[in-house]
Formats: sequence, structure tokens, C-alpha cells
Amino acid sequence: MLETKRVVQLRSSRGFYVRMRLLHGTRGARNPEKGFCYRYFKWILWLSISFYFFSSFLITRSKPSSSISRTTVSRSKPSRALIEESLLNSNSSSLQHLQIQDGLFKGMKVYVYELPSKYNSDWLSNERCSSHLFATEVAIHRALMRSDVRTLDPWKANFFFVPVYVSCNFSTVNGFPAIGHARSLIASAIEHVSAQLPFWNRSRGADHVFVASHDFGSCFHTLEDVAIADGVPEFLRNSIILQTFGVKHKHPCQDVEHVVIPPYIPPESVRATLKKSPETGRRDIFAFFRGKMEVHPKNVSGRFYSKKVRTEIWRKYGGDRRFYLRRHRFAGYQSEIVRSTFCLCPLGWAPWSPRLVESVALGCVPVIIADGIQLPFPSAVPWAEISLTVAENDVDNLGKILEHVAATNLTSVQRNLWDPSVREALLFNVPISEGDATWQVLDALSQKLDRSHKKPSLTSQ
Repeated sequence: MLETKRVVQLRSSRGFYVRMRLLHGTRGARNPEKGFCYRYFKWILWLSISFYFFSSFLITRSKPSSSISRTTVSRSKPSRALIEESLLNSNSSSLQHLQIQDGLFKGMKVYVYELPSKYNSDWLSNERCSSHLFATEVAIHRALMRSDVRTLDPWKANFFFVPVYVSCNFSTVNGFPAIGHARSLIASAIEHVSAQLPFWNRSRGADHVFVASHDFGSCFHTLEDVAIADGVPEFLRNSIILQTFGVKHKHPCQDVEHVVIPPYIPPESVRATLKKSPETGRRDIFAFFRGKMEVHPKNVSGRFYSKKVRTEIWRKYGGDRRFYLRRHRFAGYQSEIVRSTFCLCPLGWAPWSPRLVESVALGCVPVIIADGIQLPFPSAVPWAEISLTVAENDVDNLGKILEHVAATNLTSVQRNLWDPSVREALLFNVPISEGDATWQVLDALSQKLDRSHKKPSLTSQ
């Protein structure tokens, strides 16, 4: 037997050597070929591990520094954006935000400004702020915060969302939103973002997005004559406005780049109603309307509420058993809509109303009585196939028109109306769901990328 001697010299504290004799386990001679393969394998393994650590070192050293350093954020402390990005990465499996596919919305990215709380979150102390018909400003903000379209790096953004809530200042007299402060609050927010970061000044606001979910949108007034006289504020005329107001003809309150959006209806209330009464269930009300109908409309600045259309509906059909008309509020009115075949959607002060969304969402054929109205998301909602349009001066013939539709193509209209994707397109979900109202907003913005200073990349970031 051959013995292989290896001397391991270990110097102890007593100053002597220990000799160790290692005996290898084979009794015969070592196979030269096997020894060569063993040494070869060790060299390959050592080189692989060395290459791995060396490559990792080079990648780490060459990785570009965070783009936050290109902003005015102080270097002396970690920015909130970086902390938030870390939290998002570490908790991505638990967050229920929509994973946007590569290339969707043409690779568009949106940066959401972090404004002081006085511009948004402070208003949420009143719970109505996030649930009333103007609450799209809150819903879109919340949805964007949890969307993969959002970027935490402003230098990678195609658009910049400015989250200012101007509809939550409810009047102590009548409970309606008072928006007299809207212009000054938005102007202050613009002053803040332009002082903090360079992007507003770079584009003069052309790639910045605001929400104006009030009667006459970006004119910020409830009365049309005053809204027209005031017009769109000068500081917003170069920006993109998401607004509920829209008409097909030229109007000073849409003399700005804009996207017409639906008013806000809480999705959970719609789903709760449909759970109790499916949209395909029995509809024992022929024509329905609940809301303000003045018997003697007041002259306000030379104008009458609803241009007297609602007054005429009440006068003509108040005693008609086919029409279920109510002038007073009722908290459970959605249970009436889901029982109705036709839901009247006449104009108020403005052409649009939340009845448009509620009617569609609850499967009641909307009867639109608002001349020249521009309806939201026409590429996703086939309005001509799911609704009726009646001219304001044709209200006297409303009964005959509805009877004719009921006797001819009602089944076809209802089949189109009850397509779930149609309802989804008008509801703002948090987080975003595919095809919903915020999804439609993003799709509309992606068609305006020529306004962006940064050209989009079709790969995800």
C-alpha cells in the first residue's frame, strides 16, 4: 500500500510541530486519469466562482446613480420616493395593484407629484370627499398611486399628474361642493411643483394632467354664463384636463386639451345593488326619473335650471302611469333604477349628470336629453347602441318615442347595454382593473404622447 504524506505545519503555543499522515482510501495505485479529471474539475469550479464575483463587482460599480440626484431633493436624507420604491419592491407580492403588460399604453409612464397635504389628503377628513359625484379627482389619484404605469423617477415620466382636490369644500348652507377656491388652490400647487422640480417650466405644463370634475370643468364655476365669462385659467391653458364637461360644439370651457370622463359613482354601491337585483331581472318600471324638477323654475342670471326641460317632463308626464317620476331624494334610489327599463337623463345646469353612469351600470337604458353633449370614452362605450337621445325640444313626444323603441329594438339595445365591459368602462376602481374608467383615461393619455417631452419606451421600466 502506498501512503501519501502531507505535512501540515501548525505552530502551537508550545512551539512544536504536528505531523499528520493521511491515508487515501484505495489499496491499489491511484488512477492517473481520474486524478487529472479531479484537478481539472477543481480548476473549472474555481474559475467559475471567481468570474461570478468579479462580474457582480463590475456591475455594481458601473450601475448608474439614482436619478433622484437630478432633482432638487436633498442628499442629506433619503427621499420619500426612494423609501416608497423600496417598500413597493419588498411588498410587491402583497400589493393588489394591476400589473401593466409591457408595451401597453405605448410604454407610457406617469409621475404623481407628492404635494403637501393641504392640496389633497387633508380634505379627506370629510368622507363625502371620496364618494360624491365629483370624486373622480380622488379615485384617479388613488388608482394611479397603485398602478404600474406610475413611475417614482420623474425623469422617466411622459406625463405628470397633479393631485389637487378642489371639490371637497362642501357648503354649510346646502351641502353642495363650493369651488370658489379652486383657481387659487391649483395656482398654488403649480407654484409649488415648479419651484421643487424643473418639469413644469420645461414644458410650460403641456405634459401635466389635472382633474376638473365639476359642472363646467376647467372653468371652475357652476353657472354657465359665469363660467364662460371666466374661461379656463391662463395657467392651465397649456395642460391636459380630465373633465366631466364636454359638448360637441365649440365652448370656452373646453378650450384646452382635455379628456371627457364620467362622473364618479362608487363601484361598491353598484355591485351591492346588482347582487340583490341582477340587471337581467324583472323591470316593472317603464320610465324612471328621480331628482330636481322645478314646477316654477327660477330665473338665475337669465337662465333657467335644466332649460326648463325637467319642468316640462314633470308637467307632461307627472300624471302618466308609465312614468315613475319623483322630485325628492331617496337613499335607495339605485334599487329603483335596476327595476326600470328606461332612465331619463336630462340636463341640469350642465349637460352631464351621474344618472348616465348609474343607468348604464345598472342596466337601465339611458334616455339622454341634453343637446350636443359629448359622452365619455366613445371608443369603449358604444353609446348609439346602448342609449336613446331625445332632443330637448322633443320632450312632448317622449312617451311615443319610448313606446316605439320598446316595441321594436329594445331587446337589442339591452343586450348591448348588459355587456359587462360597458359597465366597467364607466366605473373608477381602486386598484385599476382592465378596461375600467381609469384604464380608459390612461388609454386616452397614451394617444397624446406627442405632448410629452420624453418619448416612450415600449419596454417596462
